[in-house]
Amino acid sequence: MFVDQVKVYVKGGDGGNGMVAFRREKYVPKGGPAGGDGGKGGDVIFEVDEGLRTLMDFRYKKHFKAPKGENGMSKNQHGKNAEPLVVKVPPGTVVIDDDTKEVIADLTEHGQRSVIAKGGRGGRGNTRFASPTNPAPEICEKGEPGEERYVTLELKLLADVGLVGFPSVGKSTLLSVVSSAKPKIAAYHFTTIVPNLGVVETEDGRSFVMADLPGLIEGAHQGVGLGHQFLRHIERTRVIVHVIDMSAMEGRDPYEDYLTINEELKQYNLRLTERPKIVVANKMDMPNAAENLSQFKRKLQDKNVSIFPISAVTRQGIRELLFAIADLLEKTPEFPLYFDETETSAPNRVVYTLKDEKPSFTISRDSDGAFILSGEKVEKLFKMTDFSRDESVRRFARQLRKMGVDDALRERGAKDGDTVRLLEFEFEFIE
Repeated sequence: MFVDQVKVYVKGGDGGNGMVAFRREKYVPKGGPAGGDGGKGGDVIFEVDEGLRTLMDFRYKKHFKAPKGENGMSKNQHGKNAEPLVVKVPPGTVVIDDDTKEVIADLTEHGQRSVIAKGGRGGRGNTRFASPTNPAPEICEKGEPGEERYVTLELKLLADVGLVGFPSVGKSTLLSVVSSAKPKIAAYHFTTIVPNLGVVETEDGRSFVMADLPGLIEGAHQGVGLGHQFLRHIERTRVIVHVIDMSAMEGRDPYEDYLTINEELKQYNLRLTERPKIVVANKMDMPNAAENLSQFKRKLQDKNVSIFPISAVTRQGIRELLFAIADLLEKTPEFPLYFDETETSAPNRVVYTLKDEKPSFTISRDSDGAFILSGEKVEKLFKMTDFSRDESVRRFARQLRKMGVDDALRERGAKDGDTVRLLEFEFEFIE
């Protein structure tokens, strides 16, 4: 089964907890704090494995959680950092954040890696909080929660040449003739329901990868037929080979077919119009094909498009077509799908980007009158606080006051004794 789009959940490992401990050696009076830090949680890393061809493995396992960092120990021993969780993906995989639709990574080369979910840092032990005014603190932090998100994986095939056209125009037959690929061929529409890849070698020793994409029909970019599932696979191709049934066996006008498919490509992604095209007039061994080809040439306004009359069945014109494709590939650069602003040829150049800063907290009101405190920063602070120790609780209260939470609650009308909720916990507002 060919799987080329899946949605998965990834979570970086939580950091290990810090520890509260003190030196209690026989000849070290007032040894002081000796609690170690927790280890860093593991990252979730996607790595390209050229041996994979589909995203089938992700159909059965959709949750990936990296291990947690080791907790800190006494005698200032820090916890061990967790190993990253490495997930193998096929070349051509694009990783997209499911909430923001932002492209996180475009993985194309064997061994290429990208961190998809970062692990949390380890919590600090009480040694870190020692100061001249508080030489023996009973404060430690819990580990920072690992980053978690849902991501969509899209596989966009790595092919040099893409065969496009209406169903039953001979794309699969052409691929089977010029390569060792064995696509399914039959006399009905949508015989090809998954993309097929084949390596083509010309007589002069040049080679390239050709992809036979399932037949497109009008409205494919909106989800009609199979086209919307597989149009993404043409995005990486450098040359588009447009196969047309010049015999018009099914009653369609070859020129109208050409215009329709071009419009579908344009509507799906305007950048596809930048790709060089070759028109293949197939089934030239059939009656009326020669007459239809002469009419097609008269109607075609674009003089830059090369037309190659062939017959995939009799192999007429195949040799000239392959030479033309190989020549065009040699002078056609790759078209990057996504421009990474952080990558630049200048070694000492830094690119600064403007990002909207999220508020530290937000306050809302529940139906029972309680105040709801939320926000990424305040929730992370809460999760990293050890509420089993009074000193840690007092530190948490000071941090909230410093962030402006107390003043904001007063502005919203909070009075002494009112309930304040943060995640699943409740606090009492005290003036």
